[in-house]
Amino acid sequence: MLYRISAFWARCEIALAAALAATITGLILLNVVTRSAHMAIYWIDEAAITAMVWMTFLAGSAAVHRRSGVAVTLLFDMLSPSVARWWRLGLDLVAGGFAAAMVWFCLLWFDPLALYAAGFDTQAFQGETFNFIYAEPTVTLGIPKAWVWSVMIVFTFGLTLHALSNLVATVCMLAGGNDPQAGADAGTRV
Repeated sequence: MLYRISAFWARCEIALAAALAATITGLILLNVVTRSAHMAIYWIDEAAITAMVWMTFLAGSAAVHRRSGVAVTLLFDMLSPSVARWWRLGLDLVAGGFAAAMVWFCLLWFDPLALYAAGFDTQAFQGETFNFIYAEPTVTLGIPKAWVWSVMIVFTFGLTLHALSNLVATVCMLAGGNDPQAGADAGTRV
């Protein structure tokens, strides 16, 4: 069940990342046309960069689900299957540790408890915490940077879900059971 939820979330991440890739292409083409016509639209660069950052984090989270991150597998390929399963557990534990650290960092950065304590009043929140995350606007789009940075919350949720799913699958295999992920993403598993 956990793997199915993880797989669904990864499909959503990839679909959104693909839409953002198309958006980036459109924005860059629009930028070229408007600059050639000496009528540059100044906010396009920032919108394209923001879309690229979101696309990267979404695709990175989906890569954890598929275990398709960039890796040097020379040592892993030389391991026996039983040792390789333990190595995989170590990698899953590292990914889980990184996900836990990201949860902690997001809680520190966005500080939802202090925002709630301030009654969702960003002025009071800033005065009490000296955290200006919810008030600082982007340079040209003029939206609060918290909306741009919220990709970190989405990334952390996906990363945590995928890391936990991978860890459960590895533990099931080590316990002598079947891999719940086997055959689910044919051709994309490592």
